[in-house]
Amino acid sequence: MRLAKRFAWPGAAAAAVLILLLSLPEIPTSRALGIWVVFATAVILAVLDRHAGESPWEPKPAPRFEQALKKRKPKSRQPEELLRMEREIVLGGADADHAHRQLLPLLRSAAAARIAARHGFELEQRPEAAHALLGDDVWELLRPDRPEPPDRHAAGLPHKSIVAAIEQIEAL
Repeated sequence: MRLAKRFAWPGAAAAAVLILLLSLPEIPTSRALGIWVVFATAVILAVLDRHAGESPWEPKPAPRFEQALKKRKPKSRQPEELLRMEREIVLGGADADHAHRQLLPLLRSAAAARIAARHGFELEQRPEAAHALLGDDVWELLRPDRPEPPDRHAAGLPHKSIVAAIEQIEAL
């Protein structure tokens, strides 16, 4: 709809309001014109605001057939949990405090779940048996009483140690 057509009814309403204001004897002419200017400005702004929302330059929506042909964005191929674990491994290799507080408890819980499911005992209840299953190097990383690192801001665990622990947990 063209802008001129949009102003037809509001323009007629503004003219009617002007005639009404000027016909009232209690209101001076200057005040009536001031009221009318404010009213007409509000009407003009409302029409322009409505007209701006329907720009002729915006592309029209494609027909349903064309929308169906468009390729959809492929979803992430990696599950969110896998991405989170990958991030934990990277951060655990970079920061000793993160390795101690985040990565090792995550690996410890994975090992405890594997031991409970496949060997029928809890890691905390029989630490000697868990030590025998995991081996010395992995047990040293995953033991529940592992002390905090002396320097929290030091480099984290070597990547080889993390990979070895994961492989040993998977082999349980």
